[in-house]
Amino acid sequence: MRSCALLLAALLALAPAAPAVAGPIAVRFPEGIVHGFLVLRSARGESLAHGEFTQTVRGDHLESALVFRFIDGSLYDETATFTQRKVFRLMAYKLVQRGPSFPKTSEVAFDRGSGRYRARAGNDTADGKLEMPEDLHNGLTGILLKNLPAGAAGSGHIVAFTPKPLLVNTTLRKEGEDRFLLGDAPRTATRYLVHLDVPGLKGVAASLMGKDPPDLRYWVATGPVPAFLKFEGEMYLKGPRWVVELAAPRWPAAPSR
Repeated sequence: MRSCALLLAALLALAPAAPAVAGPIAVRFPEGIVHGFLVLRSARGESLAHGEFTQTVRGDHLESALVFRFIDGSLYDETATFTQRKVFRLMAYKLVQRGPSFPKTSEVAFDRGSGRYRARAGNDTADGKLEMPEDLHNGLTGILLKNLPAGAAGSGHIVAFTPKPLLVNTTLRKEGEDRFLLGDAPRTATRYLVHLDVPGLKGVAASLMGKDPPDLRYWVATGPVPAFLKFEGEMYLKGPRWVVELAAPRWPAAPSR
């Protein structure tokens, strides 16, 4: 039995992994004008914020904006500008986080044209040149997951700010499938795992101290046209686990006549 177990372990180690997409993700489903409504909840299901996702086309650039307004008055405002000529390419990024839901006010902005960034975290500020790999995907992760070929894994980078920039490696892969209901009709969602890895000595130190960045999860509706359904994970460094889902508008009661 022990020999069989060892043989099985060896075979599993040699089994081919899902094919990886190296570099920027190719465009399979071009983006366009979008306006959606979202709700942000705590891990316990408490409603914390309501948000809107808008996407506009400006020439050959698209601007994707995600805004959450929290019940406690906090604000999360993220804008990513990108192109989609054969591959998705991040051109500029802005993020503002402020209010009691965040440990400190932070503002980040960078763009590929100038190759520079500026960032503020509380009273600490930083600015300077920024390395922007071609597969950088701050603010674009959900879009990339919708465009991954079936069974393929992807890789890329995001930049975290403390306020100095830290380039983080990412891997994007299918983790499984979950069932959800649309009315009474069962549907299937693909669950994607986004793994974050701090490279170099900083990453080694983080692992030794048990402070590796936690994984993020996205759910995307399967079918001929993929659609975002749900996000679960941290939205800032060392933050709580939040859940973002689609929201339906509520209509006030009509006045009696």
